[in-house]
Amino acid sequence: MSDSRVPLLSVQTLTAGYGSIEVLHGVSLEVHEGEIVSLIGGNGAGKSTSLSCISGVVPLRAGEVRFAGESLARVPAHAIVKRGLVQVPEGRKIFPRMTVLENLRMGAYTRNDRAGVESDLEEVYALFEILKDRSGQLGGTLSGGEQQMLAIGRALMSRPKLLMMDEPSMGIAPLLVAKIFHAVKSLRARGLTILLVEQNARAALKLADRGYVLETGRIVLAGTGAELLSDRRVQAAYLGE
Repeated sequence: MSDSRVPLLSVQTLTAGYGSIEVLHGVSLEVHEGEIVSLIGGNGAGKSTSLSCISGVVPLRAGEVRFAGESLARVPAHAIVKRGLVQVPEGRKIFPRMTVLENLRMGAYTRNDRAGVESDLEEVYALFEILKDRSGQLGGTLSGGEQQMLAIGRALMSRPKLLMMDEPSMGIAPLLVAKIFHAVKSLRARGLTILLVEQNARAALKLADRGYVLETGRIVLAGTGAELLSDRRVQAAYLGE
């Protein structure tokens, strides 16, 4: 991927936190159209906070986020979704007392193209066939892996230009983790741009075109997925080698 192109997402010197605690200290990263970019790091490094700032859930204290060439400063979270920047949150956060179908339709709440919504619903069912089988089942009765598929499907129903995924493998059985990573590869093959935060650093970097390593709120390494996989510091800290 050439860095000469204007990135779809540009994050520059991002500073943010909660109350008196500063979590991010000048984070900068870029995601180009069609890429998978992985953001890895230990617990408490600031990965989820980074995504929450980008999606407008956590306010910026300093820095800038630009999406599709436009600043997201003072753009509310729901309007960011409507622009095509969508987050699959850590912990899935589906609506447990709504059915699978109702959850998916909630993902399309900003849209009014009925035919397009129905077409996208069928695409989600093709990606995750189990959701079609469970369409009338309450979301809260699904397994953890099925709920993660539902969270991804709900996000896809908003027809994102860039999908941010926060720890999609956390707390999920290995067989379903494999299905979710296969789905991520399928989405990239369709042209979807993805920013992936993932505890499984090896799997994340194998999927990634490029990656960043975040430690205590700062980017300390960046490179292609292959470069980071072969980096001795990454191997020692995150790959158990």
